Amino acid sequence: MYRIMLLDDEPNVLRALERLLTTPRHTIETFDTAEAALHRAQSTVFDLVLSDYRMPRMDGVEFLTRFRALQPDAMRLILSAHTDWQVLLAALNQAEIYRFLPKPWDTDDLRIAIARALEHREVLMENRRLADQVRRQQAQLSRQEAALRELESSHPEIARVSWGEDGSVLLDEDAIE
Repeated sequence: MYRIMLLDDEPNVLRALERLLTTPRHTIETFDTAEAALHRAQSTVFDLVLSDYRMPRMDGVEFLTRFRALQPDAMRLILSAHTDWQVLLAALNQAEIYRFLPKPWDTDDLRIAIARALEHREVLMENRRLADQVRRQQAQLSRQEAALRELESSHPEIARVSWGEDGSVLLDEDAIE
């Protein structure tokens, strides 16, 4: 189940987006002000946020930049009827958006963009989980290696092995008795 936040100051756009993106796998929350959306983001984790660019009091880039500070792992997308390069660069550089989508949107493109963004987030989260697991395993190995070095230094005979020409381990018969 994915939790998706939609932000747009136009109620008709919000309703259209909600209808388009509602599936059994998506929980959709809609907001018509950036302040209300940011307030909700302080208490609820979202997998993806889709924001309009032009809104009163706070534009989409500023909102997504603030949202990123609260939830850096959420995928961020921006919708805009304006394709101003400065807006696009700000969205990419400041808010680190995943995708810039045009208004009006193509239904299939929007659905595909949402699906790919969620898939990308899953890959990123799995990579982080695996990297954390490797770090924990390396730390465990480091502790084991340190214990082995300590054991070898206090009992050097434990690490001495006599090898036969065929690769077999030779036992010291005097040590056995």
